Amino acid sequence: MTPEIIVFFILALVAVASALGMLFSKNAIYAAIFLVLNFATVAVFFLTLGGSFIAVSQVAVYAGAIMVLFLFVVMMLDVNIEAAKRGLTRYAPLGIGLALVMAIELINVIWLRVGVSSDVSGFAPTPEGYSNTKALGSVLYTEHVYAFEIAAVILLLAIVAAITLTMRRRPGLKVQDISKQVAVRAKDRIRIVSMEAEKKQ
Repeated sequence: MTPEIIVFFILALVAVASALGMLFSKNAIYAAIFLVLNFATVAVFFLTLGGSFIAVSQVAVYAGAIMVLFLFVVMMLDVNIEAAKRGLTRYAPLGIGLALVMAIELINVIWLRVGVSSDVSGFAPTPEGYSNTKALGSVLYTEHVYAFEIAAVILLLAIVAAITLTMRRRPGLKVQDISKQVAVRAKDRIRIVSMEAEKKQ
C-alpha cells in the first residue's frame, strides 16, 4: 500500500468522524468546531489533488468566514437548539433516504465508472509552470462571470438578511432615539441650584 493511499484513508477517517461528531453533538459550538475540522480535512484532500487555490479557499472561506457567520447566527439569534432537535426525528426518514441515494451515486461513480484499477494513464500530466490559480481565474472571470456575480449578490443579500434578523425588538432592549437626542435642550438636562456658601470651621 502506497503512502498516498495511507494518507487518503487517514484523512477519510478523520473527515467521516468529524462529520458524525458535527451531526450528533449536543452543543452547537462543538458542532461548529467539528465542522471546521471537516472543512480542513477536505482542504487537504484538494491539496493532494493539486488544487492549491481551492484548498486555501476552503480554509479561508468555509472554515473561516462562513463558520464565523454560523456562530454569530447561533449566538445572536438565540436559537432554541433543544426544540430544534426534538423535531429532528420528524425528518429522519427523509434524511436517511437522501443519504442512501447519495451513497449509491458515489458508489456508482467510483466503482462502476472508475473501477478498482489504479491506472491513471488517461490523465494528462501537468505542464511545467502550470498555475492552478491562474487557470481557475481565467475560467471564472470569462466563461462563468455572470454566475460569479450572481453568487456575490446572493451572498450580499444573505448578509443583509442575517443583520436584519438580529434587529428585532426584544423586551428590555435599550435602543437609541436619534430625534430625541438631537432635540434635547440644556435646561431640560441641567438643573442649577442656588446654595448658600458654607463657612469653614
